[in-house]
Amino acid sequence: MPEVLEYRDTVRPEWIDYNGHLSEPFYVMVFGFATDHLMAATGMGETYRAETGCSLYTVEAHVRYLKEVGPDADLLVTTTVLSVGAKKVRLCHELVVGGEVVATEELLAVHVAEARAAPFPDAVADRLRDHLAPAPGYAGRAIS
Repeated sequence: MPEVLEYRDTVRPEWIDYNGHLSEPFYVMVFGFATDHLMAATGMGETYRAETGCSLYTVEAHVRYLKEVGPDADLLVTTTVLSVGAKKVRLCHELVVGGEVVATEELLAVHVAEARAAPFPDAVADRLRDHLAPAPGYAGRAIS
């Protein structure tokens, strides 16, 4: 059974737009925090970057906004890894509020060293694989 990562946050007043809902860029920011959480959990956190100069760069993202999110909402982002290659990882985040998925983000990220694609260390790749799960039905879709 894959280990699903969880990142939690709360909507802050400055994230609310003039319609009274979570503004579009803040969904992506919260998903970014969840990616940071994945990186830390798999050995690619701040210390890793400081010691190796390596990190993950997002090269493609697909966000689906499914429901509006109001002020002060408690946010839960679950993260699963869909695939791990020599230099890249594909993952999905699901943003949940009150038990309901309100947004999703599918990412393709590349492991980089000195701004060039570089292989994952074996230990990092193994930890990423601990989070492997089947792709949800929406993953891999193009915008139509």
